[in-house]
Amino acid sequence: MNKKVLVLFAHPAQDQSEVNTPMFREALRLNHDNISCVDLYAEYPTHNIDIAIEQQRLLEHDVVIFLFPFYWYSTPAILKDWMDLVLEYNFAYGKEGTALQGKYLLPVLSAGGGEQAYQQDGYNHFTLRELLRPLEQTALMCKMRFLAPFAIFGSRAAAEEQRVNQHIDQFKTLLSSLANGRFDFEKAQSADLLAHHFDDIVKQ
Repeated sequence: MNKKVLVLFAHPAQDQSEVNTPMFREALRLNHDNISCVDLYAEYPTHNIDIAIEQQRLLEHDVVIFLFPFYWYSTPAILKDWMDLVLEYNFAYGKEGTALQGKYLLPVLSAGGGEQAYQQDGYNHFTLRELLRPLEQTALMCKMRFLAPFAIFGSRAAAEEQRVNQHIDQFKTLLSSLANGRFDFEKAQSADLLAHHFDDIVKQ
């Protein structure tokens, strides 16, 4: 079944972004009826988030993608502000908060360190999915389904190592797969990283 996909892009220094900004631009170029793209910093430069508009966007979509650089084991500030304000009690959670029930949350992010740094014996001591537990628990509180992250590691060197274009191509395939009903949501919920099972989960 086709899904309506909402891409929420959050990057506070887009002119310095070698991965996330090009990914967002390519998502815009897809011009797919089932894919909506929002640049949160451009839309809310003073962080004065319009809660009603954002809640309506959530109601109109099935899959919510957070596209962001992984800063200090968390999201950029505006995405945290967005969650604090938009995911209101009795809208997203609470006794009457069923508006997001059954929808999906998918983090798409860039991480500065290599994948080996995100292991129990690595520099960061935890896997990326473990470090994203706050987002996963947010999804669960909102009765959403959390999907394994789609991540590029070693993002600072990705352009120099000529890995960006391949990653962007995979991202476009991922978006099209979601929008056109060719995505295995069950496998994506149990996976550690989408990249490890990409061909099994994301169908061309």
